[in-house]
Amino acid sequence: MNKVFAFGETVAGYDVPVLNEREVRAAAGILFFFALVSFLNSWLTGNFRLTQIFVVAFLIDFTLRIFINPKFSPSMILGRLAVRKQMPEWVGAPQKRFAWAVGWTLAVLMFYLIVLNNVIGPINLIVCATCLTLMFFESAFGICLACKIYNAFSRQQAQHCPGGVCEPQAFRKVSLGDTAIVATFLVLIGFVEMWKLHNNCK
Repeated sequence: MNKVFAFGETVAGYDVPVLNEREVRAAAGILFFFALVSFLNSWLTGNFRLTQIFVVAFLIDFTLRIFINPKFSPSMILGRLAVRKQMPEWVGAPQKRFAWAVGWTLAVLMFYLIVLNNVIGPINLIVCATCLTLMFFESAFGICLACKIYNAFSRQQAQHCPGGVCEPQAFRKVSLGDTAIVATFLVLIGFVEMWKLHNNCK
């Protein structure tokens, strides 16, 4: 029987509650998209109405995730729909709850500043940039930045992390040649941009 108030699922073979990382990443990508759109709209037009709407939606979404059940979160439902034909990748729920609590705290701060008090300033920019960074790393790379500090605050160490990063094993390394390719690419792009600027100045 499914519980209404719960955090994570009980899956055979896992000794802690777990979440489907594929759903989590999809949900993060969805939220990142709408956050970026609202942020850019506010930045370019000076109208913060769309950002206020997003902050309210974000706060409700994360409140449902943390205090009731992630399965009732609208973004998680959309994420589940998007990856419904993919095999689940189970990851530990405790560290995700900690990470989402960080996001919820940022959402409460933004709600107080921009929704209740219409405060516009550098603090909003910092909080928005932090949220965008966290969601981007989660959706693009499967890296939960807030999860990385979970171990510093919890006696129970994080288990079943995305990509198996909690378990000691041999990871694929980036070679010196790979680094040289990226560096050469960036230098080349820089030269192209300088060449364009030079020609435009003539």
